Amino acid sequence: MYLGVDEAGKGPALGPMVAAAVVADPASLPADVDDSKRIAPDRREEMAAALRSEPDVAVGVARVEPGEIDRPDTDMNTLTVRGQARAVRTALAALPAETDGPVRVVADAGDTSEERFARRLSEFVMDGDDTVEAGDDEAPLPAVDVTAAHGADEDDPVVGAASVVAKVVRDAAMADLDAAYPDYDLGSGYPSDPATRAFLAAYVGDHGTLPDCARTSWRTCEDALAAAEQSALDEF
Repeated sequence: MYLGVDEAGKGPALGPMVAAAVVADPASLPADVDDSKRIAPDRREEMAAALRSEPDVAVGVARVEPGEIDRPDTDMNTLTVRGQARAVRTALAALPAETDGPVRVVADAGDTSEERFARRLSEFVMDGDDTVEAGDDEAPLPAVDVTAAHGADEDDPVVGAASVVAKVVRDAAMADLDAAYPDYDLGSGYPSDPATRAFLAAYVGDHGTLPDCARTSWRTCEDALAAAEQSALDEF
């Protein structure tokens, strides 16, 4: 039994990035567990629900919201490490109190350097996160032994399980956002999606500002705002 961790939604212009950590025996996981992108949506939801209901599996989830993503004092590599670390800490906290460390952690590397990502993730897990207020009664966590690899969500079943949980939570967040903007079609949230680009243009045209769900530092969002401002100038 060991812990796998991955994230979903790093690249979209809308909505949160979601990290998930799963502690499980790989032999107990469904045979078709894989990178979430290679699993049909209905099957992903079934698998995530089964993982959460399994008493021998621990799951931790963390959301990194647009407001944090847009902070000028950070970057996506750090945000990915921070999100994964929060998810890992939540999953570790769900383990029995007598769990002996170090707990093996396998991460999908969110950096060009696998070694650097593993080192930073270990530091964030053990040192905590100064952007989140910790509870006074937070119990000490077991030590971790972290490795990271590119494509771990495809090659490691426990990381694949974490990928599935993260994707399902991210999809649910986008469904909630769709419901919050009933007059628009948000699309997938990715910059390459024409529906997403059309949503940003229409919303800015209607309201003169970007929606709260937008990552305002993303070029796609900046372009939508600039286009609306230019259009307003052209009307004079």
